Amino acid sequence: MRLVGPNGEQVGIVRVEDALRLAAEADLDLVEVAPMARPPVAKLMDYGKYKYETAMKAREARKNQVNTVIKEIKLRPKIDPHDYGTKKGHVERFLKAGDKVKVTIMFRGREQSRPELGFRLLQRLAEDVAEIGFVESAPRQDGRNMVMVIGPAKKKTVVRQEKKRDAERAAASDDTVETPETAAEAAPNETAPEQA
Repeated sequence: MRLVGPNGEQVGIVRVEDALRLAAEADLDLVEVAPMARPPVAKLMDYGKYKYETAMKAREARKNQVNTVIKEIKLRPKIDPHDYGTKKGHVERFLKAGDKVKVTIMFRGREQSRPELGFRLLQRLAEDVAEIGFVESAPRQDGRNMVMVIGPAKKKTVVRQEKKRDAERAAASDDTVETPETAAEAAPNETAPEQA
């Protein structure tokens, strides 16, 4: 087998018994890294330390991973202007947080014969939130519903980093150092009590 040393150096082609003896002398493990190669490749390493390091890397990667969340907002074709403004505010809040928004327009009864009303409403919403989001999937009819997906302009990781920076700035501005002059100004003037 071809043997690789603990620091990545090439030891050369050795017998299995010799490789095991070298591993025992160095107090390391003999790990086969490429069994299909001709000759097979093995490496001298501390296998427990290797497993620990790979587990820590995987844990760190999971910690930094961002899950995509799709929020859903439901509208009706004949929505009141104030209700529309409220729903639009929710959509804006979701997009600013870095989440995708699935906008669903529900048609009932005779409304199903007028899908253009829903299409116009979705186009209007897309134009209103164009600064903070973009249309990821165009409006499409899905049975009694019309669906459109709006994606955020900023990714969730960028939003997280901005929030973290803002929090650090706020903490830094709150931690002002109190000097003797400012302490004297803040304290009320104490005068000696008058004697009667």
